[in-house]
Amino acid sequence: MRAARYLAKFSLPAVSVLSMASPPSTLDLIEEIRGRLARVVDPELGRNIVELGMVGDITVSPEGAAKIEIALTTAACPLRGQIENDVHRAIERLDGISSVSLSMVAMDPVAKAALMDTARRFAQEEAPLTTIPPHARILGISSGKGGVGKSSVTVNLAITLARLGHCVGILDADIWGFSVPRLLGLDGGVEAKAGKMQPRELAVERGSLKVLSMGFLAEEDTAIMWRGLLLSKALQQFIEDADWGDIDYLLIDLPPGTGDIQMGLARLLPRTELLLVTTPPLAAQKVAARAADMARRGNLRVAGVIENMSTFTCAHGESYALFGEGGGQRLADDLGVDLLGSIPLDPSLVAGGDAGTPIATGDSATALRFQELAQLLTDSVAPLGARGGCSARMLDALDRAVALSERASN
Repeated sequence: MRAARYLAKFSLPAVSVLSMASPPSTLDLIEEIRGRLARVVDPELGRNIVELGMVGDITVSPEGAAKIEIALTTAACPLRGQIENDVHRAIERLDGISSVSLSMVAMDPVAKAALMDTARRFAQEEAPLTTIPPHARILGISSGKGGVGKSSVTVNLAITLARLGHCVGILDADIWGFSVPRLLGLDGGVEAKAGKMQPRELAVERGSLKVLSMGFLAEEDTAIMWRGLLLSKALQQFIEDADWGDIDYLLIDLPPGTGDIQMGLARLLPRTELLLVTTPPLAAQKVAARAADMARRGNLRVAGVIENMSTFTCAHGESYALFGEGGGQRLADDLGVDLLGSIPLDPSLVAGGDAGTPIATGDSATALRFQELAQLLTDSVAPLGARGGCSARMLDALDRAVALSERASN
């Protein structure tokens, strides 16, 4: 008891202890604010605004007035109000903060590109498992509207890549308007093995094609009246429930416009790179820009522009710009990407598609344009990350054959 009374005599009252506690420092408050902002999630990207690099300068005055800069991808962001409200709720009851002032600014191009790269990386980490090998390059062939020859470009580009020795997959994702089977002269159904659809295979010189289309599951003149979830589910099955094997490239023929298939692709295959097909007229250029805008909102990279139906050359050698000229270059300039190639208006291209013998199987001037485009893709735009596909096996086999021949001659 005596010891207790002694300790009580020299202990400080509780109120004195509280009065001696120092208020949080400005740096501590800033770190606390940043920590709480990490709970605010961008509604479109599904990640918090700190890791996305959207939080700029944070200052706190001696009186506790906080000023926070939030950078948006665009000043006219439709979800700006929601982000503002979420930020206020995250820090409004923080001790030491008397008021909060937000400055909403637009990102510069460098910051926006960094954000998209970050969001794309996160999406890739969370993408569903597929049989598409990691080294395969995925190219979505897209357009703003129909009638620009997108499917013809897809098929002929795939044929040309196969002629270079690659294994090329073609996914006809135009569920409503599938045309790839007719363009390739394919009919019949699709087999399943071990619970996986088996794409139809075609040998093309040194390489091969693997093709999957709604056209193998429905009659050509049957209307597919699907929307929303049904479309997304069909795309998901073509991607997840198909045995694509050891392909080098997967070309996806997308429906025109900006609908459910495009949004599903961004979720299911976030490493997809888009090639935008347009024609020379200004109207086609403007609607193609919408497709590019949607792609970037879904964090898909736009790899370049292909201009189709650019010029017509008659039998006498005269060239005519029947649909105008410059649309492809204007679109590429507006998007800040390269014009990868221009495909002429060639009646033989249409005739070859109707007959199921794509023009890229031959050696015409138009076929040469596709060869130049394919070479540019493999060399610069979408080079393979590893030698794991048909081309690798063909080259290895050639190396072995040469070595055996040399030993035999010696």
